Amino acid sequence: MTPPRRRRRHPGREPDPAPRKEGEGRNPERLFLIGEGNDGAAGLDLVTLVVTRAEPPGSLPPEQAAVLRLCETPLSGAELSAYLQLPFSVVSVLLAELLAAGLVQARAPIVRQALPDRSLLEAVMHGLQRL
Repeated sequence: MTPPRRRRRHPGREPDPAPRKEGEGRNPERLFLIGEGNDGAAGLDLVTLVVTRAEPPGSLPPEQAAVLRLCETPLSGAELSAYLQLPFSVVSVLLAELLAAGLVQARAPIVRQALPDRSLLEAVMHGLQRL
């Protein structure tokens, strides 16, 4: 990281303030007003898998069109948030609108059983012992 630039002070002379452009020197605030008032996020969470069901119509906002392009293969909400560089809360609103329009399909990830079946493990063990 580079240190901030400092101007050298000269005794008896006032430094000339450099003219600033509007908004320069401040961090821009991110304002997210993408959704159209959907309250709930349709039960979406970070691990919900999303896949595109239809081609994006030309009337979609650019953020929703980007979601449809990315979701040609199933992606989780967390991956979409990272790829779009948007907070997950914003992505969940976008996904809720796309779900309501029927343009994407969302499903929970497949949950594996906590413990595999004992008979399956024994069959594998016996098969390995025969080798």
